[in-house]
Amino acid sequence: MTKLSVNINKIATLRNSRGGNNPDLVKVALDCERFGAQGITVHPRPDERHIRYQDVYDLKAAIATEFNIEGNCREDKFVDLVLANKPAQVTLVPDAEGQITSNHGWDTIKNRDYLKEMVGVFQKEGIRVSVFVDPVVEMVEGAVETGTDRIELYTEAYAHNYYADREKAIVNYIAAAHHANKLGLGINAGHDLDLHNLHYFAQSIPGLLEVSIGHALISDALYLGLETTIQKYLQQLA
Repeated sequence: MTKLSVNINKIATLRNSRGGNNPDLVKVALDCERFGAQGITVHPRPDERHIRYQDVYDLKAAIATEFNIEGNCREDKFVDLVLANKPAQVTLVPDAEGQITSNHGWDTIKNRDYLKEMVGVFQKEGIRVSVFVDPVVEMVEGAVETGTDRIELYTEAYAHNYYADREKAIVNYIAAAHHANKLGLGINAGHDLDLHNLHYFAQSIPGLLEVSIGHALISDALYLGLETTIQKYLQQLA
């Protein structure tokens, strides 16, 4: 079964909007675990507009499931944060400074040498590495040359085109996944996956190990409650 890692950035955004500690980020993470999530994802950014650097230390000390830290490894503070906390997985995302949300994968050919160096930095400390990529066979091939353990397929294009033609929307992802499997890369996925499009994606992608879902899941929880929402997402992955 594909694992569900809950991205709790939006919980931190809500907390930060009023100051203080309501909602309690660590409690929410522990509740996500209690309700069945197999991992917790955070994506700290330099301006700490949602996840604060201290949150990462607090979560690392508290959670029992897989901890996944996403971010831009060109930021020295991010690299230091990951190395200090040693999560199960680090996901390398090529965000620009001030970017609202991730909107593209790495060019693994152009950045091969740089990514190879950074992958080695994290793997040396026993941290599994995933590289964020678009569903392009050439980018998957480039990822292999970096030495990464996994790729994370950027799924915004799939989600955007799902209702118009879901078979067409997923074809590039299937091709990329088959190539990753052939080359021995693990496969994660994330961005705009939700209760409407997740089941078809999970059933169609061979070897899908993990999805990271935040915005849609937290939005659904406003109506359904966190426990029910997590159970519904797990059902889509079953």
